[in-house]
Amino acid sequence: GRSLSGDSRAEAETAAVAALARREHSAREIERKLRARGFDADVAQDVIGDLIQRGLQSDGRFAEAYLGQRASRGYGPNRIRAELGERGVDEAVTERALAECELDFAELALRAQRRKFRQPPGSFEERARHTRFLQYRGFGHDHIRHALGHTADDEDI
Repeated sequence: GRSLSGDSRAEAETAAVAALARREHSAREIERKLRARGFDADVAQDVIGDLIQRGLQSDGRFAEAYLGQRASRGYGPNRIRAELGERGVDEAVTERALAECELDFAELALRAQRRKFRQPPGSFEERARHTRFLQYRGFGHDHIRHALGHTADDEDI
């Protein structure tokens, strides 16, 4: 580690701000990046605290951005919830982002199912395979029921 000198703190802040300029990061991600670059835990914590204070880092904003990005790639709320937890986002922050987002996860499950399989499941085996796929993607039972409840002749005309 480095000593708690002024320049190492300034360097750490520069690195953290550069990372945040590229995309939103959770506080834990910033801490990992700083630690990987050899800054000690005290410097990392100090810099992160300052960035939060100044509104440059926010786990709430990170959660919203991450949620939108992962949902657009066909992932459901359960998977996204777990991934945010791995990134150090507090459960309450995650639940607030999920509650406030305007995403229709049932429709997203249907889209993910169609993208992967091109059509509704025919047989019981296919239905089981589609269900496993959607569960792995992080969709809940209601979302999956919606996605698999559609048949080809239910299409919007």
